[in-house]
Amino acid sequence: MCPPHFPHHLPYLSLSLPCPPLTPPCPRVPPGHPRFFNQLFSGLDHHALAGRFLTETLNTTPYTYEVAPVLLLMEEQVLAKLRELVGWSSGDGIFAPGGSMSNMLAMNVARFQRFPESRSRGNWDLPRLGLFASQESHYSILKGAALLGIGTDNVHLVRTDERGKMIPEELEKEIQRVKAEGSEPLFVCATSGTTVLGSFDPLDAIADVCARHGLWLHVDAAWGGSALLSPQLRHLLAGIHRYVPPPVPLRRCSPSQIPGLLQRCHGMGATYLFQRDKFYDVSLDTGDKSPQCGRRADGLKLWILWKAVGTRGLARRVERAYLLEQVKRREGFQLVMEPEFLNLCFWFIPPSLRGQHSSPEFWDKLGKVAPAIKEKMMRRGSMMVGYQPHGSRVNFFRQIITNPAVTRRDLDFFLDEIQELGRDL
Repeated sequence: MCPPHFPHHLPYLSLSLPCPPLTPPCPRVPPGHPRFFNQLFSGLDHHALAGRFLTETLNTTPYTYEVAPVLLLMEEQVLAKLRELVGWSSGDGIFAPGGSMSNMLAMNVARFQRFPESRSRGNWDLPRLGLFASQESHYSILKGAALLGIGTDNVHLVRTDERGKMIPEELEKEIQRVKAEGSEPLFVCATSGTTVLGSFDPLDAIADVCARHGLWLHVDAAWGGSALLSPQLRHLLAGIHRYVPPPVPLRRCSPSQIPGLLQRCHGMGATYLFQRDKFYDVSLDTGDKSPQCGRRADGLKLWILWKAVGTRGLARRVERAYLLEQVKRREGFQLVMEPEFLNLCFWFIPPSLRGQHSSPEFWDKLGKVAPAIKEKMMRRGSMMVGYQPHGSRVNFFRQIITNPAVTRRDLDFFLDEIQELGRDL
């Protein structure tokens, strides 16, 4: 990861597989380092790591109670707690490998709920379906449409406001337009925590639109769902209980308010796994709810972490705002917008460009600053942070903190390093 290795370095690597073991092991810089801020993943929680050690040691998969009894009970307990946070007293769910798969599961279940025959007959007898998501939605919505045979041309991206939130009035217009073209609207994906800006779509207003048209409302909360843990931040997901009907991916989980729907959609009843005459309650055999057969027991990691630090401990991880305070205080740092969540987007303006906002070349030059600083930090091997343009905005840094091991000292270093690397640009 850092420092980078380019393709022309590869011929000098020894990629052969020797018979004797390689000793000592080669050192590396992992993305779990406290100064890795490049993606929406980072860090290593030792509670979750202990859970992973256990699942790898047990070497089982939670599809039936007989092969993973405690693991399945833990998974159900975590899903029940997530439903409680959403505001549901009952429901269903399954763990998925990630947010992308959760989105795709929601799309498949939405299609099945409207058109149960699609499970056996596919898309041949269905009308042309319309899916809706914001311009800021995750690209897995497009991937899911391609994978399910619905087609990416039938995913309609709804305009967003200056903060990256879906505009409900524009959603209404898109639905009306798609209906007029002869397609059948099916599914709306709202986003709680967009990838770049960390924006939260207005769920209540979107739910009103979906209710008027009888559409399945899905909320991609893979990034922002953790705000539900915090009394300070849960207002960002106001209306999350109103899904019609609602599977919600909170990072790797897909809870649903409709018991049995996942089973009816995905279950195939393989008799060598899911016998109906077992000596225990076969409703505990939950693996057939998932399109996967073998699944990792990821519920154990989250259960151990939650058990160890509690809901309040998890909430504190998303409530810290030290870096925002420092960015506002330091000369040369300019926020792209006031953040709602953990995504801190900013420009660093080097001394040579300060006071030149009115210059016609200012923004063009500023757009080259972030890539130049990124290259310097990677060649130095000091840290990693992402950057990107966004609409009419030139390249800016997007700083993401997901690592609980990050300290104020790390964040001070982060800002100091950007200042040092960008001083002479």
